[in-house]
Amino acid sequence: MDRKGYHKKFPVKKAFNRFTEYWLTDASFGVLLLILLFTVFVLPILIEYGKVHILFVNVVFLFLFFTGIWSSREKLLILLTSLLFFTQLGLRILRFSSLDFEFYLSERIVGILNMLVFIFLNIRLLFRDMQVNVYRVIGAINVYLLLAILGAFVFEIIHLITGSGIAGLDELEGIDEDFAEYIYFSLVSLTTVGFGDMYPTQVMAKMLSVFLSTIGILYPAVVIARLVGASRN
Repeated sequence: MDRKGYHKKFPVKKAFNRFTEYWLTDASFGVLLLILLFTVFVLPILIEYGKVHILFVNVVFLFLFFTGIWSSREKLLILLTSLLFFTQLGLRILRFSSLDFEFYLSERIVGILNMLVFIFLNIRLLFRDMQVNVYRVIGAINVYLLLAILGAFVFEIIHLITGSGIAGLDELEGIDEDFAEYIYFSLVSLTTVGFGDMYPTQVMAKMLSVFLSTIGILYPAVVIARLVGASRN
């Protein structure tokens, strides 16, 4: 059977291969940037003013984790990202079910693992072949925004476990509605702005804030040095 006949017989397989190939190209960085800009800067506003259903918020995060499955050709990484995604999906379905057990903390822990793997995969894609173009610059921005989301998740887990962490927050509503507060403080820490309206009060939150500030300073310097070095080779 020739290749054309194969694709006609297996259209799902063809679509699967095209989707996979796209997320391994530089062009996918642009689409991911749009998703991340919406997640980091627009979604918190919609949440704050009650303009979006909480189910939509969960779909946005699940889509981010879903794209991680297609960001590598290595079977081990595909298996890992698939396992984390479906675990995340299952926990969110259970949370919205009628069961009394609280799954939110478990969700966020798995979400952090998802985000760590996703950041790792995007860093690999960013520096593959050591090429420099506009897409690689966009990819560097993507990793920076992913770090902000990761920080927001960790700040939230600290609060869920200890009952404190950041002073200056408005009264927290619980679950996904608090994302706007945590992503704001994560970005403030990462960019080392430090407005002073919020500040860490618990030791783990303090260390995380300092860690994000350190990453925020070192990351651009390291990325710029790598990209400039690659452009000269």
